[in-house]
Amino acid sequence: MMKPEFRIPNSEGRPKSGLRTANVGPGVSNFGLRTSDFGFRRRGFTLLELLLAVMVFAIVLGAIHAVFFSALRLHNRTTDAIERGVPVQQAVAIIKHDLSNLVLPGGTLSGTLQTAPMQNTGMGTTAGQPVVGMPANQMSGALKGQSSPQFYTANGIVDLTSPWADLERVYYYLAAPTNNTPGMDLIRSVTRNLLPTLQDEPVAQFLMSGVDEIYFYFHDGTQWRDAWDSTTADPVTGQTNTLPRAIKVQLQLASETRGQPLGAPVEIVVPVFAQASTNLTAQASGGGQ
Repeated sequence: MMKPEFRIPNSEGRPKSGLRTANVGPGVSNFGLRTSDFGFRRRGFTLLELLLAVMVFAIVLGAIHAVFFSALRLHNRTTDAIERGVPVQQAVAIIKHDLSNLVLPGGTLSGTLQTAPMQNTGMGTTAGQPVVGMPANQMSGALKGQSSPQFYTANGIVDLTSPWADLERVYYYLAAPTNNTPGMDLIRSVTRNLLPTLQDEPVAQFLMSGVDEIYFYFHDGTQWRDAWDSTTADPVTGQTNTLPRAIKVQLQLASETRGQPLGAPVEIVVPVFAQASTNLTAQASGGGQ
């Protein structure tokens, strides 16, 4: 029984040659390059090209990273500066508002503007040294640079429900910090009811923290003085119950890092327009007829 044989006949009319042409399938050209179904050549990336692309991408990413984090640090510093500056601006605005509405000393609802002498509290102070301090009944343990004189200002709120007038008795002082921050807290003590039937306790209003010292200076028309007594007669007019021509306040802020030097103080200068006057007239000297 004969076995079947399968033969591939040569194409008719094609001469045999020693050079053989490799059979190529669809999508592969005769030169070994891969082509698409539409006849375009396709080739992959080499390792060198991949390394160059990764290096360029890393350089661009590093530049973006540096710019982004520089902007982030600038944003954080700006935010911190604004957060530190807002309480200072609010405190400065309140102090300026109080001093620009000073009331003349004397009368039923307003007392004297007077700095008390420093008491000998055993803290290295000198008795009789002039100091810008609290009222005399509240100066126990007070040191220079920690409080202001007591003064009267007309910036209170007047409405139908307020049992007091717009006059307030105000002074500023530094207290121990409550949040363990450097420096001390600046407190505004205000008394609204100036005609109490009983002893009226002042209201303490927190203004800001991080204050190292507070100083008040008074301009007498010629120079700045660190003390003022409105009961003393003015050397020019001879009047008492006078106010200074201007008041300067210096707030020395505490350093954020302990041991670092202090910066320049925040300085406020407020002109005082309320001045005592007299009805006395001087007789003019004229030539005789």
